[in-house]
Amino acid sequence: MEFVVEPWHWFVLGILLILSELILPAFAALWFGIAAIMVCILLWLFPMMGFTTQVVTWAILSILCTITWFKFIKPLSIDKTKAGLSREATIGQVGMVIQTGLEHGQVIVRFSMPVLGSDEWNCRCDAPVQVGDRVRVIDIQGNDLVVQPHSSS
Repeated sequence: MEFVVEPWHWFVLGILLILSELILPAFAALWFGIAAIMVCILLWLFPMMGFTTQVVTWAILSILCTITWFKFIKPLSIDKTKAGLSREATIGQVGMVIQTGLEHGQVIVRFSMPVLGSDEWNCRCDAPVQVGDRVRVIDIQGNDLVVQPHSSS
């Protein structure tokens, strides 16, 4: 009696590999599981595929899924904010003054990328600045950023 691999075998293997991702910290089993489900679909569409062809197709699809993840999808999910980063990552950030004349000489500065989770901050500035001026963060005091006018040179 010869063992014949059916499409549901690949489906079960794919589901088991995807579920194993809950236990394994590698994040690779997911792509092997997705490739196994893709082989299941191909075997269902083309039932005359030999076992060797199925295994080679699974290996190639696993590699392609993994490369696709690291090359195209993962870079889209990178958090570009500075939230949770240290003080040193915040110092040196440049923003634009959007409001002046607040109490205690404060100004509101908008940053092009969020700084510590927010793109607008109440800032202290010792030098006089106007709306539209660019300023650079030089320190953090309490809940305020300390800024100074930014020279473009």
